[in-house]
Amino acid sequence: MSQKTWYQQLKEKRLEYGVSQNKLAVHIGISRQYISEIETGKVTPSDSLRVALFDVLEQFNPDAPLEILFDYVRIRFLTTNPKPVIEDILKLKMEYMLHEDYAFYSYMEQYVFGDIVVMVSPDEEKGCLLELKGKGCRQFENFLLAQQRTWFDFFMDVFRVGGVFKRIDLAINDKTGILDIPFLTNKCRNEECISVFRSFKSYRSGELVQSEEKPDMGNTLYIGSLKSDVYFCAYEKDYEQYVKHGTSLEDTDIKNRFEIRLKNDRAYHAVVDLMMYEDAGRTAFSIINRYIRFVDKDEKKRRSSWKVNKDWQRFLDLGVNRKIYLTTKPEPYTFDKTIRWLARQVAPTWKLATKLDEINQTSVIKDMLAQAKLTKRHQKLLMQQVLATDEVIKR
Repeated sequence: MSQKTWYQQLKEKRLEYGVSQNKLAVHIGISRQYISEIETGKVTPSDSLRVALFDVLEQFNPDAPLEILFDYVRIRFLTTNPKPVIEDILKLKMEYMLHEDYAFYSYMEQYVFGDIVVMVSPDEEKGCLLELKGKGCRQFENFLLAQQRTWFDFFMDVFRVGGVFKRIDLAINDKTGILDIPFLTNKCRNEECISVFRSFKSYRSGELVQSEEKPDMGNTLYIGSLKSDVYFCAYEKDYEQYVKHGTSLEDTDIKNRFEIRLKNDRAYHAVVDLMMYEDAGRTAFSIINRYIRFVDKDEKKRRSSWKVNKDWQRFLDLGVNRKIYLTTKPEPYTFDKTIRWLARQVAPTWKLATKLDEINQTSVIKDMLAQAKLTKRHQKLLMQQVLATDEVIKR
């Protein structure tokens, strides 16, 4: 790519996103005159500055740099019978749910389809508990799509039967690197986070042998007590995907994630707000603004008068100044998690045993497979994998 083409692309993108030279200069930390000289070819910026210019511009991309979705849903139903919860609320066929005679949170048993879990207790006060973690939310969205329903339709059914919201997590995905988790952590350490919360925790993970992926990896910041009914969690989503699946940091769609974790009444009121306005950005950012703001220290003023940090303000502006609808990312239930476990934990030993069979001219592995029997649980899992989505949903 020639320099002229590069300059043209920079200017065209800046104008397309409605960013003035002055605004770009402020956010990149150079003068407006220098931006002008770059765009006219009078100066040649370093490679790192070129990358930085495009990275900052991308943060003003009008094509949804932020998206909001559910990442955790836990609802209690006042019944000890799981059938109406599964068939009338989730609208799934009971016969295809895998029954397990154990559960969590002191529940006695559970019905499972992939990561969609309904726990059951004979105690009427505990009733049935629906739990959808991240994958469970995505899988349930796949069924909602087939049912021609939305989260709002589902929540209406929950309200209709008096379901009790125990926890709701709203995840704000930052797709262009607007948030800087280490930067926010330093703000907390420097008392530049003004909040009703009294505590924060930060974690940093990395590799014993530093790879070339990223020099500073795996930062997580918790703001507020994990035991309270509302707290925030911000972390580097791209590194999480790198650790879990080996996905290159450059290939991940989401750079950072800011999660709002709500329990009990706070969860209930958030859902009511979502139902009323159908504006996920309004709901999410009104909660954030209620609890925290990051500021720049000014020794000449009282702490309560410190000015809001410009990077944090840009994040808020993106959420407040445009309507952000609730995003869904439907995913079918797959066996990928188990396959990855097999590849990591079992496959090397399996290959070794196969080689020994070849050397010793034996058939241990072949005989083992021939004698293996699928239990009822395995047969149910097999059925869940081969069923079409339309066969599982109850119309």
